[in-house]
Amino acid sequence: MEAAASGPAAGTKGFLGGTLAALALLLAGCTTVPKARMSLASLPREQVQRAGHNLEVFHTVWDLVNRKHFDPKLQGVDWEAAAAKYGPMALAAGDDPKLYQALNEMVGSLHDSHTHALTPTQVGERKTHLRARTGFNMIRIEDRWVVSEVLAGSPAAQAEVRPGWIVVSRNGAPLSAQVDFRPRDGEVVAWEFLDENDRKILASLRAKPLSTAARQLARELEGGYVYLRFDEFDGPDRRWLGGQLNAHADAPGVVIDLRYNPGGETFSLGIVIGEFFEQRVDCGTFISRGGARDVKNSWQLGSANYRGRVVVLVDGATGSAAEIFSAVLQDHRRAKLVGRKTAGAVLASWFHRLPDGGELQLSREDYVTPKGRRIEGNGLMPDVTVTRTLHDLRVGMDPDLETALKILQTPDAALTK
Repeated sequence: MEAAASGPAAGTKGFLGGTLAALALLLAGCTTVPKARMSLASLPREQVQRAGHNLEVFHTVWDLVNRKHFDPKLQGVDWEAAAAKYGPMALAAGDDPKLYQALNEMVGSLHDSHTHALTPTQVGERKTHLRARTGFNMIRIEDRWVVSEVLAGSPAAQAEVRPGWIVVSRNGAPLSAQVDFRPRDGEVVAWEFLDENDRKILASLRAKPLSTAARQLARELEGGYVYLRFDEFDGPDRRWLGGQLNAHADAPGVVIDLRYNPGGETFSLGIVIGEFFEQRVDCGTFISRGGARDVKNSWQLGSANYRGRVVVLVDGATGSAAEIFSAVLQDHRRAKLVGRKTAGAVLASWFHRLPDGGELQLSREDYVTPKGRRIEGNGLMPDVTVTRTLHDLRVGMDPDLETALKILQTPDAALTK
């Protein structure tokens, strides 16, 4: 969850000095630097500038985590040992991808859902909502990756890739349970699929810049109920949701689909929660590195004050602010949750600019729900668990939504305020 965006971290300007044999990076004004010292003396002259750049970025990341991470014990990680292990990898990196791979392996040892290093290219993608893609989304069903959505106008759409196809391999390599793939603009990616008849389909798709902006969908359901999907907690989405709730104020119930929502801003979160209550409610507690506890309340100014019944759809892609929203409505018995366990990725984070234009997203606060539940690493269990099958997806069925509609149609005092 993004709590705020910060500018350059104070006191992280670095400089190189001395002769080549004694060349070392010193960070002027930093509160902490690792005890492990990494020498540039053995490097060829042409590699010194790159290595000095790498070391400045590495020390900045190490220092920020050491001083500002929400857990002063750093999840039990020996941070000095981490510097000794990953510093040489960062020092030797010949380009940004290798440097940031070393940085993310180091911060990954924290097992922290919201601490990541973003390359300058990824920072640009985050701010412009554009990045190179081949054009389809996947979900995990029955231990296989399955195409869930195909983006209109994308290379995948032009190749007639369809939802429900099993994704077998990428560039000849089978997909693992964890997938993190970012093709370059113009890169040709060879995908192997199994279609709805289990026939092998090979498709070479050339990645191109596509929008990653959040989607918003609204439609009326049987009985006057309303389906609302929004994919981020930010200004445009919160204003869209408020408008939809006002426009459908007389609807007897709404289904809020957060299965594609990884989270967003705490400010927008407080406003969105307020849309479903007549007065301010406890939204849980954020806990700082020093142990200070900050209880947050919903924002009611301009609230739609929607009075109908609410069901929220969740699954493993529901994260951060979307999990908090779901937990708050569940704790206050304002909604039923339907689907599968959520991501368990609930920490408040800030973005810190790095010397090369990259960013460190850093977890600065922990969170517990109004009833004291800690979701980070645990996830949030729905009130009604639904199993999605490959057959459902291929024939266009959505058992989560069908279950939600049945709940809305069944009288239940727990669903009302």
